[in-house]
Amino acid sequence: MKSCLFISLILLLSCGFAGNAESQTVKQLLKDVETLSSDKYEGRKTGTKGAGMARSYIRDRFDAIGLKSFNTGYQSAFSFKSKNSADISGTNMVGYIAGKTDQVIVISAHYDHLGIVNNEIYNGADDNASGVAGLLYLAEYFMKNPPNNTLIFAAFDAEEMGLQGAKAFVAKPPVALSRIRLNINMDMISHNEKGELYVCGTFKYPELRKFFVVDHLNPKVLFGHDDPKQGIDDWTNQSDQGAFNAKNIPFLYFGVEDHKDYHKASDEYQSINKIFFENAVNAIRNIVGNIDKQRDIQKIFKERLKMKKR
Repeated sequence: MKSCLFISLILLLSCGFAGNAESQTVKQLLKDVETLSSDKYEGRKTGTKGAGMARSYIRDRFDAIGLKSFNTGYQSAFSFKSKNSADISGTNMVGYIAGKTDQVIVISAHYDHLGIVNNEIYNGADDNASGVAGLLYLAEYFMKNPPNNTLIFAAFDAEEMGLQGAKAFVAKPPVALSRIRLNINMDMISHNEKGELYVCGTFKYPELRKFFVVDHLNPKVLFGHDDPKQGIDDWTNQSDQGAFNAKNIPFLYFGVEDHKDYHKASDEYQSINKIFFENAVNAIRNIVGNIDKQRDIQKIFKERLKMKKR
């Protein structure tokens, strides 16, 4: 009887510790969004003080999580021409977790937003502090649960200026482009009143649908917004996954449909749907984990590769 009580106590304490750890993880997830979308970051526009502060925050979080860096640090600078031909400098933040294979999954989210417009700060809580927070959450999870495949975590700059950070990454990747098997991109994953999270990419890569097994129905993970016939409702090239798609690298893009606060000063931390956000990130984590269990990701697309050779 005493041994049963002892075992029960151990199980109860273990559940308590696990629950506390999960609670702390959720608190950190929300803290990351709240911090990055606070006024002091001034909307994180590329090339501004606020963007530099965001990089410092991401660097500190990468360090705390324990991500490895390529070369001497996480920062990867690039430059591009604006629409009026001005020279603009941007900086991506890139870290990784080494896997058991030399195949790579790039998990990405852009950290820049619109800055200050007409004296109003466009904080971009959903767009895209939420995606960066999701990226940090996944990095922390896979650091504690080592992946089969190498995972690169890329916080891209200058997405709002034409996917410039992602384009710079694929133009000069930290590993051979041939090793990158998949891009998982997150852009706006915290604000939806209907509990709907869309995934774009399975129209072109239907082989990926079989990995969409999640342990709950909230949020509703919906396939769509990736048929070229949809015109402007086709999201295939409307966020950073577009740069990977241009290199024929398979992708999955997670995001919500436009809402009333999209690209407005009202896209604040107070406007996100916190429970939806937590569930969305957990669903993405499960899906990435399902894919990572495939030690040879290239085999997922073996039929497609056979067709190309014919």
